[in-house]
Amino acid sequence: MSDNPMFAPRETIEQVEEGHELAPKFDADGLMPVVTTDADTGEVLMHGYMNAEALTRTIETGEAHYWSRSREVLWHKGATSGLVQEVREIRIDDDQDAVWLRVDVQGGASCHVGYRSCFYRSVPVGAADDAPVTLGYEETEKVFDPVEVYADAPNPTKL
Repeated sequence: MSDNPMFAPRETIEQVEEGHELAPKFDADGLMPVVTTDADTGEVLMHGYMNAEALTRTIETGEAHYWSRSREVLWHKGATSGLVQEVREIRIDDDQDAVWLRVDVQGGASCHVGYRSCFYRSVPVGAADDAPVTLGYEETEKVFDPVEVYADAPNPTKL
């Protein structure tokens, strides 16, 4: 049973798949995937993860919160950059182990690299070379300069 009063215990398949109670299922690391799209255009902006606290804070505040796997911290999207994701709708999938956020992005970008979307490159279908695949850029203009915006922030990623 969950210690979080927002979350119902997962009791039956029928309750989880057809019921009216939020009973999220987090993986062995306490996470669930999140797909975030622009509420008006449907454009995919990013993919991330939430733990129970991130999901709770997102519901409570109406602003997107995630769990950063690279930094291992709760992350309020836009707290450093000002590019806050205001949540217009939260959806949960049929077995309640994935979330879809529809958001309005303050400042017009969601990617810490400076592009509007984290999905700014494309992979060519049918590539059959023995060399690494060459990615195509679908976005060529950055919305902001990440060096300037994150100058005082800790390194946001690790390889």
